Amino acid sequence: MPAPHIGQPRSRVDGHLKVTGQARYAAEHAVPECVHGVLVTSAIATGRITHLDTTAAAQLPGVLAIVSHLNSPKVPGYENPQPDERVEGQQFRVFFDDKIYYSNQPVALAIASTLEQAQYAASLVRVAYEHTAPQTDIAKGLAHSYKPKKEKDHLRGQPQAYKTAPVQIAHEYQTPLQVHNPMEMHAAIAQWQGNQLTVWNKTQAPSLAQKDLMKLWALPKESVQVHSPFVGGAFGGASRIWPPEMAAILGAKVVGRPVKVVNAREQEFNMVGYRPRSVQRVALGAQADGTLVGVSHEAFGMTSRYEQFTERILHPTKSGYRCPNAELTYHLVPLDMSTPAWTRGPGETTGSFAIESAMDELAYALKMDPLALRLKNFAETDPENDKPWSSNYLRECYAQGAEKFNWSQRNPTPGATRDGDWLVGQGMAMGIYHASRAKASARARLLPDGTLVVQSATADVGPGTATVMTQIAADASGVAPENIRFELGDAAFPEAPGQFGSHTVASVGAAVHDTCAALRQQLINLAFSMPGSPFAHAKLIDLVAEGGSVRLASHPATSRAYGDVLRQAGQPALEVMHESPEVPEKGEKSGKSFCASFVEVRVHVHTREVRVSRVVSAIDAGRIMNHKTARSQVYGAITWGLGLALMEDAVLDHRFGRITNHDLANYHVPVNADIPTAIDVIFIDKPDDYLDPIGAKGLGEIGIVGFSAAIANAVYHATGKRVRDLPITPDKLL
Repeated sequence: MPAPHIGQPRSRVDGHLKVTGQARYAAEHAVPECVHGVLVTSAIATGRITHLDTTAAAQLPGVLAIVSHLNSPKVPGYENPQPDERVEGQQFRVFFDDKIYYSNQPVALAIASTLEQAQYAASLVRVAYEHTAPQTDIAKGLAHSYKPKKEKDHLRGQPQAYKTAPVQIAHEYQTPLQVHNPMEMHAAIAQWQGNQLTVWNKTQAPSLAQKDLMKLWALPKESVQVHSPFVGGAFGGASRIWPPEMAAILGAKVVGRPVKVVNAREQEFNMVGYRPRSVQRVALGAQADGTLVGVSHEAFGMTSRYEQFTERILHPTKSGYRCPNAELTYHLVPLDMSTPAWTRGPGETTGSFAIESAMDELAYALKMDPLALRLKNFAETDPENDKPWSSNYLRECYAQGAEKFNWSQRNPTPGATRDGDWLVGQGMAMGIYHASRAKASARARLLPDGTLVVQSATADVGPGTATVMTQIAADASGVAPENIRFELGDAAFPEAPGQFGSHTVASVGAAVHDTCAALRQQLINLAFSMPGSPFAHAKLIDLVAEGGSVRLASHPATSRAYGDVLRQAGQPALEVMHESPEVPEKGEKSGKSFCASFVEVRVHVHTREVRVSRVVSAIDAGRIMNHKTARSQVYGAITWGLGLALMEDAVLDHRFGRITNHDLANYHVPVNADIPTAIDVIFIDKPDDYLDPIGAKGLGEIGIVGFSAAIANAVYHATGKRVRDLPITPDKLL
């Protein structure tokens, strides 16, 4: 048997297109007669528009229209709004009425022949408002929180049981409002041809975007096309139809020409989603030997007033540790903000900071090693439902990560290790993230030249989807990777779930595997039954297809190349389409990915600057499809986790409900100089045979879950100062 392609560190199949500029992103498609639209956004956070003057703007050369609530086309879905299937509640309705729900809300779209003309026209639109005082402070809104629909409190054993334990800790933790800020800003080109709508947009979910547009415009599937072959970063931020896309569609309806709308960087803030700020209260109680007696986790998240956004903030606490008594509650605080969105490791990243910081605090209260405390309370089954794990190699993550990091040599006393003017600290945390498989479809078409074309309406926000799917298809079909072309990013392809929730490889990969395996079997059957077959006198079971040829296992010299089989059988192509079923997270077994993060930081004695100097990340994500792209995924998670812990914070001026640092000069994200050179990534690389036929579990999110807590725990070990409100900036350590 040839060596498997799965697992090999293969370079990206689309890498050449990207580095040479041939990859076309949402705003880069050449659409004939396309004109430009520029958004005008609200200067207030709450109230209504009392007057909108477009006279000066409309008279400029090249201006085709100024679209607002005064002249916007009617949208059927707006007149009879239906709850969005993925986010409970009503979507924001662009140019629907005069109401203002949040700062930076689109109030008009200036459309002109050139971008510069549209920008100038937008600057001349005058808007008068009736202003009301906004409420954007989650801390002041806690008294008005409510229980989300379909969200139940998680209670097991006795409430407040932690209070009966001899050792207790109870603290409040806060995480900041964090903005995705991808390299590619949100953009769309929209075109109407009669009742045919075509959109070139930035989406993580072409199939879901198509369904949303069908619902909004009351159109059949064949009347809506969505194209998104390349996505310049997203991780939740392109998971739905946002205002720029709808504005382009409305504008194209008005002017009768394709309209392109591209967000300015400032418009990425409070218009197209963000990680919501959280307030969390965690209390733990344990016996003197570290055995958990009870846990209480009360979480508050923020949402808009017009829509309900929930995330899995309590899930790390539900399933992370064995504990007989748990009382976990989640409430939402409605604010005068736009709706948040899924953001890498949505919910779990936020919740893990609180529970993993609390576990570290409990370890110090017990005078116990933080790793030993976690091992003491290792969960043999899922504590949320007592179901067996689909697979769980967290112990291996702990062991291999600790050995690589040299954790056993750590001085347990906070503030005791110093290197010149730098205090040195070491911390660790556990991460857990759900692993499941959604229903997905794929099509495989084998051509007489031996080329295999595989299609699925999935997306690629950067992890290397086409590369991994090519490797999966190669192993399942027996076609060499260089002869396979994987096509994605088009809603016309077989339906696939969105690329979020770390289930693309498990879901679409399963569909690709099953489709290509079925094609291989059909090819064997064809080779056996074709006129003049050299295999006619053999047994069908003796035929194998691999390495691009069908041959007899007992006599390898008797073979036919795949293309020759098609030609001899008189077939122009061989095509198979297959749908693979879902394997839900809450099935017979509990699917989770796991990680253990070990971090070393250095804190300057005088300035209190924090530098992450060393990281070991040990990951249990099932069978690794491509060690090269997988390692890059973990590097990305570490980079983003470092930003969340030390830098990122969208600062709101609550007087006006506006984000003040709405650019990349003032909203700080990590750059190369912030990232340690010593990053070790360890993959346990053991397959999960329950979730899918290729053994994969989710990888994209798990590396960030718990990582910010590991940094905070290391900072405490370095300084003796516990910071419970991210980001950890120097002022909080003075």
